Amino acid sequence: MPRTLPDITVPDLSGRLAVVTGGSDGIGLGLAGRLAAAGAEVVLPVRDRAKGAAAVERIRAAAPEARVSLRDLDLSSLESVEALAATLAAEGRPIHLLVNNAGVMTPPDRRETEDGFELQFGTNHLGHFALTARLLPLLRAGSARVTSQTSIAARSGGIHWDDLAWRARYRGSAAYSQSKIAVLLFGLELDRRSRAAGWGISSNVAHPGVAPTNLLAAQPGMGRQRDTAGVKVVRRLARTGILVNQVEGGVLPALYAAVDPAALGGRFYGPKGPLHLGGAPAEQEVYRPGRDEAAARRLWEVSEELVSVHYPTPTPTR
Repeated sequence: MPRTLPDITVPDLSGRLAVVTGGSDGIGLGLAGRLAAAGAEVVLPVRDRAKGAAAVERIRAAAPEARVSLRDLDLSSLESVEALAATLAAEGRPIHLLVNNAGVMTPPDRRETEDGFELQFGTNHLGHFALTARLLPLLRAGSARVTSQTSIAARSGGIHWDDLAWRARYRGSAAYSQSKIAVLLFGLELDRRSRAAGWGISSNVAHPGVAPTNLLAAQPGMGRQRDTAGVKVVRRLARTGILVNQVEGGVLPALYAAVDPAALGGRFYGPKGPLHLGGAPAEQEVYRPGRDEAAARRLWEVSEELVSVHYPTPTPTR
């Protein structure tokens, strides 16, 4: 029988506006549902409107009073990122929570975003980097907390500085690790820069451990016609409660990082079970690649140039 995890208490979020990327299924859907049930108004930016509408129905079935709505977003298109930011800016409402959760994982063949970036780096990191930058005025107005979702794949590897796009020799798993290390570096650097410049937002990073989401399932649009062996194993382990979490448990680290009063900016949260694959959420030591502040600064500057969006330059204090 699957084990029962201790749940976390979500505070009353009435009057709060939350934006959750990747909220149409898996962990993102679980996060959106928990936030909406606690009273937050939740915006789900989605690529597939039909899938998004089904997610809204599921959230409202569990919480009939939930306030949740869809917007259009394809993180693999900087034009789409800019359009979403313009839409939200026109609506003019402060954002109190931003969860950078969406992601793609290990397409079998190298693929590119609309703008020519390797798909995983472009979607998982650069799309969220550009989105957060464009939403910064609304995030500052809401004194927001930003939680970015990385992966246990960020434990090892590094940034492939000489070929960020993996054109010379594509290795899907290494490119995925790079993208998730980039998310980790970005989330921690965002908090440092906010504190230095007085932006008034906090930023932390979470990872779900291992849970049976659709990241490794069949996705014909990414060239994967069948479920991978890996996702089949994870599903079996999750059903028996061995090491890994069900999806509901995988939700908890990011949920804790996003809403718990004890969760802080500049920190890293994940499951506290064996090997951090499953279990209840807790703060944990930042993975080694994420501790390199020089790499974080370099990545920030490179990312600004790649996406042609620049964060405010801190004004030196006298």
